[in-house]
Amino acid sequence: MSERIAQHWVGFDLGGTKMLAQAYDDELKPLGRDRRKTKASSGTDSGLERIQETIKAALDDAGLTPEQLGGIGIGCPGPVDMEAGIVLNPPNLNWREVPIGRKLQEHFGCPVAVLNDVDSGVYAEYRFGAGQGARCVIGVFPGTGVGGGCVYKGEIFRGAKTTCMEIGHVQVMPEGPLCGCGRRGCLEAVASRLAISATAAKAAYRGDAPHLKEKGGTDIAEIRSSALAEAIKAGDKVVEQIVREAARQIGIAVAGVVHLMAPDVIVLGGGLLEAMHDAFIDQVSKSARKRVMPAYRDTFEVRGSKLGDDAVALGAAAWARKKFASAAEPAKT
Repeated sequence: MSERIAQHWVGFDLGGTKMLAQAYDDELKPLGRDRRKTKASSGTDSGLERIQETIKAALDDAGLTPEQLGGIGIGCPGPVDMEAGIVLNPPNLNWREVPIGRKLQEHFGCPVAVLNDVDSGVYAEYRFGAGQGARCVIGVFPGTGVGGGCVYKGEIFRGAKTTCMEIGHVQVMPEGPLCGCGRRGCLEAVASRLAISATAAKAAYRGDAPHLKEKGGTDIAEIRSSALAEAIKAGDKVVEQIVREAARQIGIAVAGVVHLMAPDVIVLGGGLLEAMHDAFIDQVSKSARKRVMPAYRDTFEVRGSKLGDDAVALGAAAWARKKFASAAEPAKT
């Protein structure tokens, strides 16, 4: 039998504000990386070119060439067609039905797995982080939007034509604020970092959050998770109340998912955990348990992500390896 040929893998996180490419060896140990800003308003061609440049820079950092790749995994926001490798219509990117898998395969000459970004992150947590050993893991990642994902018995849970678990677009507030998807009252419209920042900016403008105003002003773009965390630590009680309310709303949506899927682990990720890590997790857990049937109250655990910002890229690479590794092995002799 011939020895297995060592392969390398790339995981890519097409985030809401930043994109990350990470190159890995065959044991999924990181070798090189590159991070750049995501230009949400850019067209498809320029966006794809930027992704290709970021992957190439990560390969250069690792001392690798495309010929050494066993495959690329890319986690994209919003619904995707995993089989066709198409990004459908992400609410926070100016893209529609982009065949990103085919485009990257043509450019780098290796197979490409296209996933929803939170599915990627949840798969990483299932394999290497907070969801290890679980039968069903649900992930909720509040950031620019609110993404959701599910891994069930080692497989990414999805529909026949598209990914699913778009928990950010579950309605939690009838006739609530307008969401980026065009509907009103979605979880994303009231509990994303963007929504929280908008409410916090109003509080800062009114003078109710002096520490936040000093640190981030009233510009939503400047009120990042770190600014919210510092404001809460400095004593801005109204900012703490805003973040707690967002966590409560996430718990409402999680309760519905518990009734449908009966997960044993719910993983919270995203930058918002910086603001109030333990308190945020506790608030989501309390809100969810308050709203589920008694039989479900003690069947799940809410945990924080263990992999942080690297979860999506790692999960995408791990999924690509799961999907393509056997095809990269030499024939038996």
